[in-house]
Amino acid sequence: MNFFSTFADTYDIFLKGMKLTFELTVISVLIAIFIGLFFAFLKISRIRILEIIADLYIFVVRGTPLIVQIFVFYFGLTSLNISGFWSVVMGLAFHNGAYIAEIFRGAIQSIDKGQMEAGRSLGMSLGLTMRRIVLPQAFRRALPPLGNQFIIALKDSSLASFIGMYELFSVATTLGSNNFDYMTYLLIVAVYYLVLVFVFSMVVSFIEKKMSVGD
Repeated sequence: MNFFSTFADTYDIFLKGMKLTFELTVISVLIAIFIGLFFAFLKISRIRILEIIADLYIFVVRGTPLIVQIFVFYFGLTSLNISGFWSVVMGLAFHNGAYIAEIFRGAIQSIDKGQMEAGRSLGMSLGLTMRRIVLPQAFRRALPPLGNQFIIALKDSSLASFIGMYELFSVATTLGSNNFDYMTYLLIVAVYYLVLVFVFSMVVSFIEKKMSVGD
């Protein structure tokens, strides 16, 4: 009973936290997609130095905890008068970009090489063939793992609470501390995360179905 009454009494505070969580996730993943695409091209460029740069970036991201990366961006960028919000966004984008790079690399390399050769035989440049033939198909194949990465980024955004961002998890722990009742507020925040994950999953599923119509 206490759960439902507390849920009703605190929905406005949690909705503000959910809005911040949503903004952190969406903006960081959008930036991460560009980062991932860039490093995916470096990985498949067949130019050794570019491959090494991409490998080094992915190695650093995989080899260090996300919270360390967020702290590095936070303390590094706030000294340049960049807000905490954008520091967290860049930290999350930097982290997710490495995993998205591998997703795009795998998707691009899964496209039959004959498609590239067919585009080139029609007189299309390498860039045009990639943009009009390869990338649309690769993006379709990358969509399911991209959706998973989006959900992982959503849950990872809770680490922003460690630098004082008042997102969902921070709202729950602050209210739990103030009211000496962590369990109720943690269960409530779990419901909000589940709602967000459900909505994101439905959106990804909808996009997948729309894109599969053309197959």
